[in-house]
Amino acid sequence: MTDNRALRQFLRLMSASGISHLPTVTLPKLAAAPGKLLAARLKGAAPSTPQPPARNKSASQTQLLSPDRLVPNSAQRPEILESTRSLLEQTFHTAEQQADGLSKLAEAVSACKRCAELADTRRQTVFGVGNPDAEIMFIGEAPGADEDRQGEPFVGAAGKLMDKIIAACGLKREEIYICNILRCRPPGNRNPHPQEAANCREFLDGQIKIVAPKYIVVWGTVAAQNLLGESRPVGRLRGQFLQHGDAKVMCTYHPSYLLRNESAKKLVWEDMKFFMKELGIDLG
Repeated sequence: MTDNRALRQFLRLMSASGISHLPTVTLPKLAAAPGKLLAARLKGAAPSTPQPPARNKSASQTQLLSPDRLVPNSAQRPEILESTRSLLEQTFHTAEQQADGLSKLAEAVSACKRCAELADTRRQTVFGVGNPDAEIMFIGEAPGADEDRQGEPFVGAAGKLMDKIIAACGLKREEIYICNILRCRPPGNRNPHPQEAANCREFLDGQIKIVAPKYIVVWGTVAAQNLLGESRPVGRLRGQFLQHGDAKVMCTYHPSYLLRNESAKKLVWEDMKFFMKELGIDLG
């Protein structure tokens, strides 16, 4: 019934049929045009109630959500061990306390069998090595065959190249704390699976918490993506400082990549000059 003529015709028809009156019906008043009303319902919003504008997250809020709360590929972290939780809740005031905390964390790692394949194929766990009160932490991806055999990170061919890089920067290996995303060697030196990295994350978090470095150098895409929750490759992460907790993070190529790609050595040297300049040292 879109006009008065149609309404009058309808009333005459009802009168001829013996119906003398019709019930009164009050139609609701629409707060918006029908098209807008439907759109609002599809969005799940009440059309008659204006929605407040979305609040922009502050920089501090964004930092809390990213990067250290993220795990690549939605891998699920297991429930944290009580021994690790205790260490994460402690405050370490001296190098001796830090060394003791790392020793206790290493014991938990040596007993870990969350990753059945890694636990079955490893010779030993490869925890970490270096100064427990270091200002600089190096993080790689996973132990290789030499590391699995000796129980120390970066001791193979890639480790020897890293030693040369450290020396060229005027640093000493014993001044740095060195560890990996994983503490067990993946079979065939394959990349860590996302769930393996998630299973091992509490131990990495524990090492970072105890050592409390001011700077972290991340070697390779696998390590960078797992530490920072990033999807970008290391080539797009290098040349800048990122933030992880209280530490400034610089990403560069893994030494094993340099062994296969000689030209990338120049890029890593540029990264190390950039890093050392932040420390107040000009490498020229």
